[in-house]
Amino acid sequence: MVRNGIDTIGWRAEESAHLLADYGVDVDRPYVLFVGRITRQKGIAHLLAAAELFDPSIALVFCASAPDTPEIGIETARAVERLQERRDVVWIKEHAPRAVVQQLLTHATAFLCPSVYEPLGIVNLEAMACETAVIASDVGGIPEVVVDGKTGLLVHYDPAEPAEFERAFADAVNELVADPLRARDMGKLGRARAVADFGWDVVAARTLEVYRESGATPGALAP
Repeated sequence: MVRNGIDTIGWRAEESAHLLADYGVDVDRPYVLFVGRITRQKGIAHLLAAAELFDPSIALVFCASAPDTPEIGIETARAVERLQERRDVVWIKEHAPRAVVQQLLTHATAFLCPSVYEPLGIVNLEAMACETAVIASDVGGIPEVVVDGKTGLLVHYDPAEPAEFERAFADAVNELVADPLRARDMGKLGRARAVADFGWDVVAARTLEVYRESGATPGALAP
């Protein structure tokens, strides 16, 4: 099987945080990060419900924009506003430039992926390439990327038990943020996995191998 891949040379830890101050992100306190479009499949509602149960010391950086319906846009705005009344939430309401996302990922204690549907989850690979632990649901192709207990934590998602998922997701966040050394080790292992299994050079080599095994010629046009 040939998996999708990422540019692990471009996506890597960026120690500088000079771009983040303009967004109100304080890298001197622990924060967890979500980056993605505002859609049902990304589990936005579950994330914001889970965030109610985060330890008060944990900030949430919510880099989310482009709602796919007006309704979910309104729902999300209201949920974030309610959450901001009780805890530190930074909402970046734009498709942030790659350099900003790279710094956000690097300095986050964990990247959050509460998706209810996800074929693979390239953004999880990008987080891992930036040496960031991932906390994610166990749906779709995510377990092919995130190794539970090694490069992050997987939380079981059952659509019939949303409240249980939200509690378990919050527990995973609180557990990992309370142990920054473990989070850092997971990030290092995630980087190693991203490079070894998902770098473009690896994907290209596997693709060429598939062509050779099939007897086809790479780049040949079908008649």
